[in-house]
Amino acid sequence: MQVDVEQEEDGRWIAEVEAVPGALAYGSTRGEAIARVEALVLRALADRLENGEPAPELGGFFAAA
Repeated sequence: MQVDVEQEEDGRWIAEVEAVPGALAYGSTRGEAIARVEALVLRALADRLENGEPAPELGGFFAAA
């Protein structure tokens, strides 16, 4: 899954996975933002799978841009 990362004007980093609606996380460093959004995505996907809902393709997982 593609992880989009950018730095805000206030210095915070924001990471987003567009393939999973609502998967957006902030961090004080680039790495922290990526780690937080990856954890959020994994929780969202696990919830979907447990409830029998469709989930995006899981092959390749994450790649930071």
